[in-house]
Amino acid sequence: MNTDIKTPTFTKYFTLAFLLLFIFGGAQKKFTIVLDAGHGGSDHGANRSYPDIGYIAEKDITLSVTLKVGRMLEKDKDFKVIYTRKTDVYPSLTERTDLANRSKADLFVSIHVNANTKTSPYGTETYLLGVAQNNTNLNVAKAENEVIYLDAQDRQRFASYDPTSPESLIALKLQQARYREASTILAGFIEDQFANKDKRLSRGVKQENFHVLRMNAMPSVLVEMGFISNYDEAHYLASEIGQNEISESIYNGIMNYKKAYDRRGGSVAVTPAPEKPAEQPLKNDFRILLMSSPSKYNSGDPALKGLNYVLPIKEGNLYKYYYANTNLASVRDNNLKTAKDAGFKNAVPIGFVPNQKLGSGYYTIEVAATKDKLSSNSYVVQTLKDKLIREKVNGVFYYTYGNAKSLEEAIDLQKDLDKKGIKNTVIQKVVK
Repeated sequence: MNTDIKTPTFTKYFTLAFLLLFIFGGAQKKFTIVLDAGHGGSDHGANRSYPDIGYIAEKDITLSVTLKVGRMLEKDKDFKVIYTRKTDVYPSLTERTDLANRSKADLFVSIHVNANTKTSPYGTETYLLGVAQNNTNLNVAKAENEVIYLDAQDRQRFASYDPTSPESLIALKLQQARYREASTILAGFIEDQFANKDKRLSRGVKQENFHVLRMNAMPSVLVEMGFISNYDEAHYLASEIGQNEISESIYNGIMNYKKAYDRRGGSVAVTPAPEKPAEQPLKNDFRILLMSSPSKYNSGDPALKGLNYVLPIKEGNLYKYYYANTNLASVRDNNLKTAKDAGFKNAVPIGFVPNQKLGSGYYTIEVAATKDKLSSNSYVVQTLKDKLIREKVNGVFYYTYGNAKSLEEAIDLQKDLDKKGIKNTVIQKVVK
């Protein structure tokens, strides 16, 4: 009798325990993402003042966008969102990375605003951990890494780090290799959203040795949402519309990454594609002709729309502005797309025969064009002396220097002048 009475009770509790074990034991770990609003508190980050909108600071823009991204992610029950800050405080870089590592996060996204000493650069960039690629990237890294001097814990952890030492480079490469592919995929998804959804200029996915990425044990990216130093982009970054669009793009990029992650069973590792044969170089070099103008524009002028590596060549009374140079078809096509995305809708690739010497005529360097004669005490005149040629045309004094038979020789001549401190010169093609 006793056994008959207890059996249903035992079965009921056993069934309940089994269900609870199944529900909680089999429940999937939430996808944990750490959102890091760059700077904060006494560290304002990049900042500018404009007459119509007043003072704007990176720390405020990053916090606003980060909270918007977080709110969208929190609507999805599969996500657990952790913030390095939700108010105007300054967590050290050490605190940010330690939080991510303690949380065993699946992703770390640090959100920032870019700046430049010039007002013309604009567009978005997303960085993953890597060694310095060029001076532009290095300047961005220096600006973001400066905050380590604000916190004693950061100074202790990072101050002895020498990025040029062999040991540091080896450790960095090991760290890169572990999370590079996943970080690259996430960065690409975010930049795709900026370019295709928001129709903004994407300056691409880049690599740099940011301290806030280097200590993370998970795929990590640093998003530069735009340049606060550019008037139009600063207004966009400070606006509600701009922040909503940016936060949606970052959110969409994260969601696309999560979909790829789920499809591959918790990994975004991509099966290597069959190795393609190496691209064969073309016979000609290709530069992208941006525009022809009677006006001379110096490097950094807004008319060049933030593009670097622009080579002006004067022919007759026109200055022709060429962007980049390559002998690979794929790079040529990418350069053309970059030029068109920057606003040069009529840009076209122009072929140059390498080291071709002019049959008649020559190249020279226009070092100055002024309404008044240069003083005999001017640096240009003192440096180039009797090698400087002066000619007056339509009331303007043109000063030229040197004689070269090929464009490459002229470029080398121009570089020599640049080293001497004579900048913003123009190669002039003289046809006889």
